[in-house]
Amino acid sequence: MNIGLIGVAACLGLAALGSTLGAGAAGMSAIGAWKKCFIQNKPVPFILVAFAGAPLTQTIYGFILMNTLVGLNNPIAQLCIGVFAGLAMGASALYQGKCSACASDAYGETGQGFGNYILVVGLIETVALFVMVFSLGLVGNL
Repeated sequence: MNIGLIGVAACLGLAALGSTLGAGAAGMSAIGAWKKCFIQNKPVPFILVAFAGAPLTQTIYGFILMNTLVGLNNPIAQLCIGVFAGLAMGASALYQGKCSACASDAYGETGQGFGNYILVVGLIETVALFVMVFSLGLVGNL
């Protein structure tokens, strides 16, 4: 049995779990913001879909790193990198979703500040990108 395959699977699984939780939180908030707009007969901002979908990219990062880890011939490194990188990417997605939820609520109510909100969401995205890139670099040095 190759214990490293746990890390390979965890890399994608944990990133996807965070994406699911983050997109769920952001999506629920977008729906709530749209409901408020409908009730108040205000224009319904379709752009909130950008916030709802933002956490999904961490699943792609987990997939990219997972595919690289499969080719690594070091079960301990596979396990450690996969678990810790997956956790970090998943946490990034979760908190990106929470910030996106706040952004959806704020933009839905005011119709202003989209650039500011998407900037914060992008900053959180950067953490997952850094984790993926630095992990890929680590794998390349093993």
